[in-house]
Parts: sequence; structure tokens; C-alpha cells
Amino acid sequence: MITLRKHNDRGHLNFGWLDTYHTFSFGSYFDRHHMGFRTLRVINQDTIVGGQGFGTHPHDNMEIFTYVTKGALAHKDSMGFEKVINAGDVQIMSAGSGITHSEYNHLPSNTTELYQIWILPNQQGLTPQYQQTHIARDKKLNTLKLILAPDVQEEALKIHQDAYVYASILEKEHTLEFTIKPNRNIWIQIISGTLSVNEIDTEAGDGIAITEEDSITLKANEETEFLLFDLG
Repeated sequence: MITLRKHNDRGHLNFGWLDTYHTFSFGSYFDRHHMGFRTLRVINQDTIVGGQGFGTHPHDNMEIFTYVTKGALAHKDSMGFEKVINAGDVQIMSAGSGITHSEYNHLPSNTTELYQIWILPNQQGLTPQYQQTHIARDKKLNTLKLILAPDVQEEALKIHQDAYVYASILEKEHTLEFTIKPNRNIWIQIISGTLSVNEIDTEAGDGIAITEEDSITLKANEETEFLLFDLG
């Protein structure tokens, strides 16, 4: 079964400094029909104006994944990490037993665009952790590049959940086949472009939930960037 979550059906809030779309219920946006998908709890598409951001705030017992698509984001946390997350970087923070952090677009004249994604952990009270790496464009081009996994492999960062996350940039007319293992569930989030998924057309901001399927065919109708979540 394939279920399409259209970009213009998402929750939308604009605070001036932050323009944000929520795929699932988050903050003041509540939709009982869209509370998450399997262990995937939050997909927020954020645009942050220059010199603005999220002040210091707490988290616990959540795997928080940031994927910057434009600009940069300055991160500072109670574990002592001060990092800049640039477009093309992959960052995951395991909040575990509890952390505080802030995130700012520190470039006064540039807009930052990103996806912030929360995945429920497989254990409570883990020791907080921070990981970050850069995945070059050519490593995502016309393939599915593994970026998060529960075990150490390739360049993937570790996530405390039975979840495998792939990033891809498909050139126009390029096709990929993805075999779905038994009892696995797939979510695809379109970042830019237009993608056909088993002949269902999608566009930027759309999400697709896939259950009880053996395989999917992905075809880019124009250059398209997306994330694929393979969830237990």
C-alpha cells in the first residue's frame, strides 16, 4: 500500500524568522491522523532567516537528525559541541537522558533551509551523543547513499533504532529499484524536484508511506533530491 502525504496538506506556521511545515503533529499543529509513521515521529521543513534561530532548549529520549539543504546552521549543546552544519552535512544528536542545545542561522544575510527529523530511540535514558559528517553530492548521485544505520557500515552515522536512512539525488529520467525486505516499512521525503514512485507522481515537500510492498521503482522526472527511510 502506498499513501501520499501532499506538501500542501502539512501543518504550516510562519513566525517571520521561521517558516516551517510539519508533516506530522508537532507543537501547536495537531492532526490525529498524522502522528508519525512507525518510529518516525517528526519531519519539519524549516526556513530560517539570517541571524535568527532556536535558543537553548532541552530534549530527551529522541534521535534528532538534521539535514541542511541550503546555507548553514550553528549548533551548540550541553555536551560541549559547537559545530556548523553546512548544506550536504548529516548530523544526528542522540538526546538520551537529556541535553540542551541551540541552533542558529549565524549568517546574517543568508537564508538557511533544512529538514529536522525525529526518530524514537530503541532505548530510554541513553548517554547523549553527537555525530556529524559530510556526504559529497557525487556519493548521492543516481544511487541510494546510506547515511544513518543502527550498525557501523560505510560512512553511515549510528542511530539507536532499527532504521536505515538513505539520501539520493537522481538526475532526470534516472531510475532506481529498491527491494523491500519482509516486515519493513518505507517513508520517502521529497526535498526538491519531482519523483515517480511506482508511477505515483510526487513533488517537493511530499511524503510517501509504503507498507506491504515487495519493491518500489523510483524515477526522476527532473533532477530530484530525496530521503528514504527503511523502518522496522
